[in-house]
Amino acid sequence: MKDLYKLARTLVWVAFFGALYQELRKPDAERTWHGKVAGVIPYDFRLPTVERLRRAYWDPESEVIFSDHVFGVGWAVNIPVAARRLAALVDQYADASRSLRAGRSPARRSSSPESE
Repeated sequence: MKDLYKLARTLVWVAFFGALYQELRKPDAERTWHGKVAGVIPYDFRLPTVERLRRAYWDPESEVIFSDHVFGVGWAVNIPVAARRLAALVDQYADASRSLRAGRSPARRSSSPESE
């Protein structure tokens, strides 16, 4: 587990320095300080705004769980969408579990010593 943590930390630093390198290679007039490292990992070094924070972390109308991070490197979690999906998974698990218990229940009753 410790090795996995070290690997993740190293990948975050590599992405951070990759984003800085990518921006500093551009001429001053072309630097936007936001984009994607290697076309995959989003980064944004601009000052966060309330609207961007809201859009990243609290956008119930969206269907996207992971959006671009508001400041730094990586992704943000859209909390209402993640909660909705998690609730759907829990409901699905509860329904499947309930149907399995209901299907097994009559067989268990007929083989129990009390029913004989």
